[in-house]
Amino acid sequence: MSALTTVDHGAICAFIYREARYLDERQWEPWLELYAPDVEYWMPAWDDDDQLTEDPQSEISLIYYANRNGLEDRVFRIKTERSSASMPEPRTNHMITNVEVLAERDDAVDVRYNFHTLSHRYKLTDHYFGTVFATLRKVDGGFLIARKKIVLKNDYIRQVIDVYHI
Repeated sequence: MSALTTVDHGAICAFIYREARYLDERQWEPWLELYAPDVEYWMPAWDDDDQLTEDPQSEISLIYYANRNGLEDRVFRIKTERSSASMPEPRTNHMITNVEVLAERDDAVDVRYNFHTLSHRYKLTDHYFGTVFATLRKVDGGFLIARKKIVLKNDYIRQVIDVYHI
């Protein structure tokens, strides 16, 4: 953490851990409330040259939502069982490590952290791991996620990736 950072590192960690807990407990509405309406939620894909795609508008992404409406639609489909990729819902366990503050501005803080998620469904347990780069907007003594870029390191997976895997 930079010596110039004024935001409490513990508060940042608690916020990130709370998001992970909401996913593990399938608390969809509180999870959505952690996101700003104009959030960009993006998981780029790896290209044939082992490089991440750079533009979600013109290149393939594993997940891309330009704002919270996309996340709300995804949660609606999960909750109403209109997502065959989510039925039955997997049991997940998120582990968060190496939370770093990269930059701080008056209204936001950029963070980087690693994740490892275990996902159990159909008597099988899958592992998802990678790094998240997030911008947390400062609001009334807390945060909202204003941008989230997820770099999935194990990009060869045997099922559809979803928001609860990361």
